[in-house]
Amino acid sequence: MEKEDLKKKVEEDNNQSEKEFLDTKQEVHKDEEKKLDDKEQEKEISPEEEIENLKDKLARTFAEMENQRRRFEKEKDDAFEYGGFSFAKESLNLLDNLERSKASLENDDKLKNTETLKKVIEHLDIVNRDIISIFKKNNIEQIKSINEKLDPNLHQAMMEIEDDTKEPGTIIQEIQKGYMMKDRLLRPSLVGVSKKKLKKNDDNSKKNQENKEK
Repeated sequence: MEKEDLKKKVEEDNNQSEKEFLDTKQEVHKDEEKKLDDKEQEKEISPEEEIENLKDKLARTFAEMENQRRRFEKEKDDAFEYGGFSFAKESLNLLDNLERSKASLENDDKLKNTETLKKVIEHLDIVNRDIISIFKKNNIEQIKSINEKLDPNLHQAMMEIEDDTKEPGTIIQEIQKGYMMKDRLLRPSLVGVSKKKLKKNDDNSKKNQENKEK
């Protein structure tokens, strides 16, 4: 019984070895075929075609390098020109708070027409002028609004005000000042624009129309 088992094991080992040998031979054959195919492909490409391929690769590489250089130059210029953009935008709150403080003091009944109020307002005006002067030195300018036509790129209309003395869409009230930093918008002006007054006949027609719809 042990001899039969031994014989069977030997046969199994021989079969396994033969299978591994055939697998290895097949892999070697595939590698040789692949090498032959690669050589045939290399033979199919002429020297002129190879040169053209290299020229194309070089052109693409140089084009990509040039694009990267231009992007770097633009980012560098933007950083130099607008590096303080976020800081400038936040600094506008200083002017807003100064104006609110000034308006609050001027509307205080206890301080009206007092020397104390006059001195405080003078100091606030000095600080306000200094901040505006610093802004101008850094190319930050206030947007013109009053009596200007509404420009969606610069102004944001918050309300319409009836006024027959102005063309419709003319800015007649400035709620919050807007500012530019060179050619970039720091924030738009918040404004009120004029519109034509509704005539009584128009009002009656409108009411009649509303009643009919009901």
